Amino acid sequence: MFKLQLVATPPKHREALVRAAADLFRRQGYAATGLNEILKSSGAPKGSLYHYFPGGKEQIGTEVVRVGGQLVADTLAELADSQPDAGSLVREYARLLVGWVSESEFHEGSPITTVLLELAPDSESVTAAGKAVYRQWSSLLSDSLIGSGVARTRAERLAVLAVSALEGSLVRARVEQSGQPILDSLGEVADVFDAAIAAADAP
Repeated sequence: MFKLQLVATPPKHREALVRAAADLFRRQGYAATGLNEILKSSGAPKGSLYHYFPGGKEQIGTEVVRVGGQLVADTLAELADSQPDAGSLVREYARLLVGWVSESEFHEGSPITTVLLELAPDSESVTAAGKAVYRQWSSLLSDSLIGSGVARTRAERLAVLAVSALEGSLVRARVEQSGQPILDSLGEVADVFDAAIAAADAP
């Protein structure tokens, strides 16, 4: 999820730039990362950066949010198809998250949080990309709840809770160098999902 493993198809330099920027932004921050670092890490020729990203680093940041958000959405969609309900989806996603962040020795985190914290709301493009990503994640979770009979308004509010817990727990996991905040936070969210589903099923 967190390493943007993009398929090496044309335009390959554009994808390499986004992948390199995502890794650098996540590890050292948006402001602390220079364009020359992105170029060097990507292996792309210098002229390709402004060819694909005439808006410079801000446009790259927007694309990092968009692509990173889509990767998370794809994972959630796969789990929604394979898990029996929204609570199980959240528990399985928590397990996957702990594996990913532990493997990186807690240097990896959310693919979008760093850029959003540094640029939103001042950058209109980054802010818009972030809003779209959060809506997409929330929609996937609320749709799963609605499919289990939870009322739409309730499902949408619970989905916002889940996404907020997800993002916050990833920050705390990095600080504490432990996956437990993820398991605890998302475990509680899953329990709330279970209760909402059970209430919807009750006569």
